[in-house]
Amino acid sequence: MKRSFSLLAALLLTSLAAPAFARTTPPTPTDTIVVKLPNQAVMTLFVKNKQQLRQMRSYKLDSLMILLDTYITQAEAAGKSSKNGQVTMEFYPDKDQPGKSMPEQIRVTVRNSKNGGSSNDHVEVRLGPSFGVVVDDNENGDNVKVHVGRMDTSTRDSVRKAKSEARFNRVHHSNFTMDLGLNTLVNRSKPALGEYDYALRPLGSRYISFQWRHSWRLGSTASPLYLVSGPEVAFNNYMFDNNARLFTNDTQSFIDRETTLNLQKSKLATTTLNLPLMAQLYFRDQKGHESFRLSAGGFLGYRLSSHTKLKYDRDGSTKKDKDRGSYNLEDFQYGLQGVIGVRGFDLFVKYNLNDLFKENRGPQAQALSFGISFL
Repeated sequence: MKRSFSLLAALLLTSLAAPAFARTTPPTPTDTIVVKLPNQAVMTLFVKNKQQLRQMRSYKLDSLMILLDTYITQAEAAGKSSKNGQVTMEFYPDKDQPGKSMPEQIRVTVRNSKNGGSSNDHVEVRLGPSFGVVVDDNENGDNVKVHVGRMDTSTRDSVRKAKSEARFNRVHHSNFTMDLGLNTLVNRSKPALGEYDYALRPLGSRYISFQWRHSWRLGSTASPLYLVSGPEVAFNNYMFDNNARLFTNDTQSFIDRETTLNLQKSKLATTTLNLPLMAQLYFRDQKGHESFRLSAGGFLGYRLSSHTKLKYDRDGSTKKDKDRGSYNLEDFQYGLQGVIGVRGFDLFVKYNLNDLFKENRGPQAQALSFGISFL
């Protein structure tokens, strides 16, 4: 592999003498320079004119050689821990070292394979979607294949896969997600003699949340383990059935049947700010596509607001009453949550470990939410 690295570095640095090579489509060559290297490899360099060749003076070749060797060494180390022995990494030397005449972007692909006891190494450096340098080296023989210039169609089509690999290999990912599902109340205390046994409308008790999710990879680039967190704003609706409503005073909240009004809608709604913390296993198939995800952990939350809403008919017209208050609800909440996903389809579940209402100041029950996550 070291021989491939040295050859590739020399090829890349020489090709950098012509800035036009960094374009998606290189210009039509008018001059050709052939260089025979000591290891019997042959390098062919195409330049548009002599001025392009003279521009090599602006590059600090020693610094570029050291920089490229560092990039390839990093890619080689990552490739050894990859399941298929291949890894693609992107580097931006011009941003890292501004003002030092560095290339804008370098993409390095390293593939190691074992065939019949011999080691076949493939190293690829791209200076754009359609131009690059490729070295295939059989270290047990003298067969060194070098390609400098425009990539063929199959290689050019692999750019998308290379970009996908680069995104997947990042240590940190972030994305906006939305959860849409239903609420229910579990572990409800049995009503005492004479108390009303309330129920919720299953489809009316909706849950929706918006979150800015961040994922951090734990371990090497081949590790499927991530740490997931990020702020979340959640909206919980509890729709009461059978003409029930929430009554409250300064010290007590209770749910009972409304006797004077015919209710079309009766609900309690809360808005909370949550911070989840989960461990995630993230797997891909052999083609590099997302295949399976499994997340589990907990969350902490704080109630931002709450209100009740009644909808009913009176004197031939529809009335709506909306009242805000604390209703003896717990301000802080905590619980467990999990997500399971296959490709682009995710299911979530959240379970509050503490009660919805404060102890001895309202119905004792815990919230359970479940549904679909949209990435």
